[in-house]
Amino acid sequence: MIHVDGRVNPVEDVATINFELALSDLLQVERRIDKLKKGKAKSPTERAQEAIELEVLKRISLSLESGIPVRVLKLSEEESLLLSTLNLLTQKPCIYAANVCESDLRTKGNGNIYLESLLDLASSEGSAVCIVSAKIESELVQMELEEREFFLEELGVKEVGLPALVRAVYKQLKLQTYFTTGEKETRAWTTKIGATAPQAAGVIHTDFERGFIKAETVSYEDYVASEGIAKAKEKGLWRLEGKEYVVKE
Repeated sequence: MIHVDGRVNPVEDVATINFELALSDLLQVERRIDKLKKGKAKSPTERAQEAIELEVLKRISLSLESGIPVRVLKLSEEESLLLSTLNLLTQKPCIYAANVCESDLRTKGNGNIYLESLLDLASSEGSAVCIVSAKIESELVQMELEEREFFLEELGVKEVGLPALVRAVYKQLKLQTYFTTGEKETRAWTTKIGATAPQAAGVIHTDFERGFIKAETVSYEDYVASEGIAKAKEKGLWRLEGKEYVVKE
């Protein structure tokens, strides 16, 4: 596949896309600024809040005019909250997918100047890079499961394509998985990293969070090594955790 500009420069490609997204966000910000300038707030508290928001939006507007994504700016939690209703595209966490050849997939792009420049850019703005090979992916689709595993083993690659992207997304969004398991089924649930046991229970059902008392817990590694909950209990690896317990991946 030939690049539309006849050259390879992922950093410039990112700059082009970010600039277009910034223009879209700029329209949103300018509309909000115009609305705030009309000053329809009634109470002193509302007027003070709008004044703070207006200052933040003006600062963001200047950055967007230069094509700088909002996610690069060092905004406080309060400032980020003020922008939440605008749903700005350049404020969202970002993952870049780098399409590389087979040899670069094996070495994770070590020595590839284009990939290294993209990794540096992503690091500077708090984004992530998922390394993929479209050629390898197209070959894997046509293989049976056993063939895929052998092929990847020969390549020296543990994870490619969708699984790698999902893992990158979870990491970028600060999400993690925990399991509930019983005699009939085991299910996976997604929660924020740092969630307490009641918060994690609330992902299953809000009533579980409100009525939370305790959780029967064992680590995934211990559960697998013990071949189930019974032996985990015998080994003393099973435990009860209360409301302050922070759920692990």
